[in-house]
Amino acid sequence: MPVTSRKPVELAVIDSIASQQEPETFLWIVFYRPDGGATIHHAWTGNGAVLGDRIDHLALAMGLDCADWLHITDLHCQQSTRGRIAISAYALRPLLADVQHVTRCPELRRDGIRRVIACAAETTGQTPRPGIPRWTGVGPSLLNRRTP
Repeated sequence: MPVTSRKPVELAVIDSIASQQEPETFLWIVFYRPDGGATIHHAWTGNGAVLGDRIDHLALAMGLDCADWLHITDLHCQQSTRGRIAISAYALRPLLADVQHVTRCPELRRDGIRRVIACAAETTGQTPRPGIPRWTGVGPSLLNRRTP
């Protein structure tokens, strides 16, 4: 029987990918479609959701922002692919250690992020908000929260 929704197939693939990962891992999975679009899914392996929420709570309490999130997650990212599926896997324990030690994004990279935000605002005719956006998140509570 033909299926009109990709979601059940994508969820089965996500379960398969997650089953091959270590516990306490955060997964950022991108399904690239033939039409040029993409669907992003997040998943967590054993105890990863709880640990991810703990990391987010700590990061926000310490004043870490999106630049810090980019820097810290880049340090702990393992990337792979399955056909048109891009998988970024983040071991959460080392990420927690960097947040606890208040690892910050280098100023040169932070300046680059500010320039990208300013360019995007100019391109879309918007006024950028001052500063850098908040910590993006590695736990379900923050990642699944609606943004204003």
